[in-house]
Amino acid sequence: MIALPQRNTIRQRVHARIRSKMTGTAERPRLNVYRSLNHIYTQLIDDATGKTIAQASTVQKKGEEKKAGGNVEAAKAVGKLIAERAQAAGVKKVVFDRGGYLYHGRIKALADAAREAGLEF
Repeated sequence: MIALPQRNTIRQRVHARIRSKMTGTAERPRLNVYRSLNHIYTQLIDDATGKTIAQASTVQKKGEEKKAGGNVEAAKAVGKLIAERAQAAGVKKVVFDRGGYLYHGRIKALADAAREAGLEF
């Protein structure tokens, strides 16, 4: 019997293929998304300098209210938050890097919320 590759291995291969064709610049940084089982994380990355411009996630800091991170509502909140932080950093246009994930569910909700909050991609 042939062993099939794991789902994450396939996702990483797809992500590498996507990343070979896209880069983020200072004018148009890359909006990277990572989705775990319990949380969702986003970063605005300038690939030319290797710097993270802004980030947002569902992981809470001390003193923040507890919120669920593995659902569509949390993804919408993170999309809105990353758009606000991007605009505070002076960024209006981004390149969306879905990280090898299919464009549906939490990834789509995050992207739609970021667009509604003012990011262009």
